[in-house]
Amino acid sequence: MEIKDMLIRLRYALEIKNKEMVEIFNLGGVEVTVPEVVQILKKTDDEEEEENDDQIKCTTSMFDSFLNGLIINKRGVQEPKPGMPNAPAQPSQKGEHINNLLLKRVKIALSLTTEDMLDIFANAGLTVTKGELGALLRKEGHKNYKECGDKFARNFLKGLAVRYRG
Repeated sequence: MEIKDMLIRLRYALEIKNKEMVEIFNLGGVEVTVPEVVQILKKTDDEEEEENDDQIKCTTSMFDSFLNGLIINKRGVQEPKPGMPNAPAQPSQKGEHINNLLLKRVKIALSLTTEDMLDIFANAGLTVTKGELGALLRKEGHKNYKECGDKFARNFLKGLAVRYRG
């Protein structure tokens, strides 16, 4: 699944407007304007893609920044604990799969519990066990880590749309 498709589906599921998208990107550290957001989200056919120079490609780092901004937008800026230095937002690790990153960050941003996530998958018609979900949310390199496939990401976004849009 392409990053642009995930961004479009997440935007639809959470009913995020263009101005909010700009705010979220800015909170994540990427400066964009409303016209640039429109260009990022613009759908094109594969044949037109080569000819279309006004479209902006959403990179993995941009998507990572968007997800970080979504967390800040939904939960607020995390205040450092007394005696702890100010830590910048953690960028994703280089090898981390983008679908796993999506699940983790949206779970944090929306304060979802494991049961909530299982319900979201059930809304999309996909049965996921707690063990499978735990494996998808683990840190890469853990012995029980499982890479999240496009099917899981697509169904998660579909279930999210059902939950938040009705």
